[in-house]
Amino acid sequence: MGEALLDWLSGIPGEIQMMLLSAFPLTELRGSIPLAWTAMSGAWAWPWWKIYLLAVAGNLLPVPFILWFLEPVSRFLRRWRPFDRFFERLFDRTRRRAGKKIERYEALGLTIFVAIPLPVTGAWTGSLAAFLFGIPKRLAIPAIALGVAVAGILVTLIMTGTLAGIGFLVGPE
Repeated sequence: MGEALLDWLSGIPGEIQMMLLSAFPLTELRGSIPLAWTAMSGAWAWPWWKIYLLAVAGNLLPVPFILWFLEPVSRFLRRWRPFDRFFERLFDRTRRRAGKKIERYEALGLTIFVAIPLPVTGAWTGSLAAFLFGIPKRLAIPAIALGVAVAGILVTLIMTGTLAGIGFLVGPE
């Protein structure tokens, strides 16, 4: 899928490709950072910090728009049954995945949820969860940004082999 997205984005400068891939809900930075190291032509010559910064910046691009426009757009679209069912399933799934952590710890729980570098725990789902659990935007944006930064650090460490190197030094238990 990543290479198909890169083909679709061909002709666009690599930095913009990187930010767009990080902004997409399916890839976010969990997919864009590994793609930068493996599939993006020319990106392999980028320093790790450039890949990290582009991924974090791109991943944060949609957050304010989701937080500000999700409620009015969903309210408008839910007048029609197919959209109502779509939003109901989306909201139910998000409540199940993020509910206990975010309900209990609010903004801190949101940060932890977004920081876990697994599929469906990124900025998009975090923004949706912030909306669903009523976390104010003034708290949600920094919480999501911190979570994205931590997830970016973890994925970057994995891709640069740092975690593998630490495991080699520590050795088996």
